[in-house]
Amino acid sequence: MRTSATRTISPFLLSALCVCSVGRSDKQSNFSDQQQLSANAPSALASTIGDAQQRAASGCDASLWTHVYNPSRLQQLSSCVAATGIVEQSAADADGDQHFLLRLDPGQDALVNKRNRKKKNGNLVVEIVCANAPSLKRAKSACAGYTNRIAIPAVGTHVRATGTHVIDSHNGWTEIHPVSKLEKI
Repeated sequence: MRTSATRTISPFLLSALCVCSVGRSDKQSNFSDQQQLSANAPSALASTIGDAQQRAASGCDASLWTHVYNPSRLQQLSSCVAATGIVEQSAADADGDQHFLLRLDPGQDALVNKRNRKKKNGNLVVEIVCANAPSLKRAKSACAGYTNRIAIPAVGTHVRATGTHVIDSHNGWTEIHPVSKLEKI
């Protein structure tokens, strides 16, 4: 009798295991699909950022992250993008970065968010790390022994800024930070 019960239970357990593992793989598949969907923003945004990534090609220098003051505040959206526009404002930050606002050329609206529109007049924040001597004591170690050689553009200059597209979690706006390459166009 014990043998017959084992034979009856075994197929039952086997089919239950199959059902559970199929359910698990479906859930994993759905989770994976959700990750992909959230990673790929709406198609217009993905298209614009895809265009920016194409323009950037391989123009980004990941080693610049070693010179970013407090990098944990920056949430990376894309490792390398290029944006074009007119420099609206420019100022040296206490952390040694040159901070400027870029009024984007048409068709790049997806590179900015609601906070950029509200607080930065729709402009993209762009930062060249260690372009100046830091006055903020806590930031000095990020620039120690390094001076960025990217030329600081004058206000009114039309440029292409290539670098990492991030959200600054302290301010909520998007930025290209750090800038790897800056070209006058």
